[in-house]
Amino acid sequence: MPFLLPKPLASTLTQKRYSSHPPATQPSGQKGRKKVTLQKLNSLYAAKEPIATITAHDYPSGVFADKAHVELCLVGDSLAMVALGYDSTNQITLDEMLHHCRAVSRGAKHPFLVGDLPFGTYERSPDQALETSIRFIREGHMDAVKLEGGMEMEETVKKITTVGIPVLGHIGLTPQRHTALSGFKVQGKTLEKARLLLEDALALQSVGCFAIVLEAIPEPVATFITSQLRIPTIGIGAGSGCSGQVLVQLDALGAYDRLMPKFCKVFSQVGQASIAGLQEYVKEVKSRTFPDLQQHTYSMDPEELKKFNEWKEGFSPSSR
Repeated sequence: MPFLLPKPLASTLTQKRYSSHPPATQPSGQKGRKKVTLQKLNSLYAAKEPIATITAHDYPSGVFADKAHVELCLVGDSLAMVALGYDSTNQITLDEMLHHCRAVSRGAKHPFLVGDLPFGTYERSPDQALETSIRFIREGHMDAVKLEGGMEMEETVKKITTVGIPVLGHIGLTPQRHTALSGFKVQGKTLEKARLLLEDALALQSVGCFAIVLEAIPEPVATFITSQLRIPTIGIGAGSGCSGQVLVQLDALGAYDRLMPKFCKVFSQVGQASIAGLQEYVKEVKSRTFPDLQQHTYSMDPEELKKFNEWKEGFSPSSR
């Protein structure tokens, strides 16, 4: 029988806090909600219900994804650019990715978690890819891994899935190979290239991928590929005919004032709201209206305060 922590008393969930540290247990409003599994993803696919997927890069973004009830949460190497400020996804290291995976896993308790194998950690050989994947499961607390590439990755995917680690494929625009692709460009725009993408997808399916990301592919091509597979496709810039959709969370929330890909829709303005909030904070600090004496400070027992004031009146550095 598994060890269960005792439930917190109701009063502990609403009591006033005296520290900046969060309480050990926080109300989530998600009692009885179950962890998403591969079986659940397959049932959504069978029911033709789109699979909602979002990226996360740290504990708060993991919590947001969890509370939004996304089914699949990807710790993508895009965090290299949106969370760490690197110029390219290829600059992030394996240890950095594992660090962020662990943080996300602590916040996203219910989505199916997928970790992105970073550039240089799986291409050398299937054995290298397996070792990296094992670290993502064991150290990163992920449920599955994602890697880029098509037919050329068959042996690698087979090596990983054979030991029971689920693999999410990724074809079309593969950011780790953007230099070879002459930049971040739409893929599959000719008949021949569209046929190659279908072959890639079928190859990945044949070696056990549980789903495939289709990135920056014309809608008719992505929809056709989806129709030819027995596994879900997760589209990003590939149209609504895919089995699900994924976006980078910070892009979808409008965290940055930067040029967005055509396929990205901004659903809120977190960046503007955050800047406005911090500007208001600076203003109140400068004017000394924050912290408010009644709302944001701690009091003393009246008798102790009286004694303190009497002591203070007679205090001088020489009396120390």
